[in-house]
Amino acid sequence: MKKPHRPQAGRSEARSEAAAGLAVTALSFLASEPDRLAGFLAETGLGPQSLRAAARQPGFLLGVLEYVSNDESLLLAFAEASGLDPQDIARAREALGGRPGHTGAA
Repeated sequence: MKKPHRPQAGRSEARSEAAAGLAVTALSFLASEPDRLAGFLAETGLGPQSLRAAARQPGFLLGVLEYVSNDESLLLAFAEASGLDPQDIARAREALGGRPGHTGAA
């Protein structure tokens, strides 16, 4: 039997994939500056050796966006460097399972 066409499901999947891509960009942003990466590692309890393995775990990319979002200056620096609106980052968090409407910034 043919499955019914569900455009909503396709949009949701595309949105999640775009959000994951944005989170990977955020991780690259953190990794591009040793002090930023050190702060992320300290906050998460990860070490440089365990970062790659952790990145394969469910929820890791959401954690990256939450970390960035919870520091307003970091959020604004990432948004500017990436040419994004901070709300784009909030929407990506939502798409990955974060709290709706919460930017993380104070």
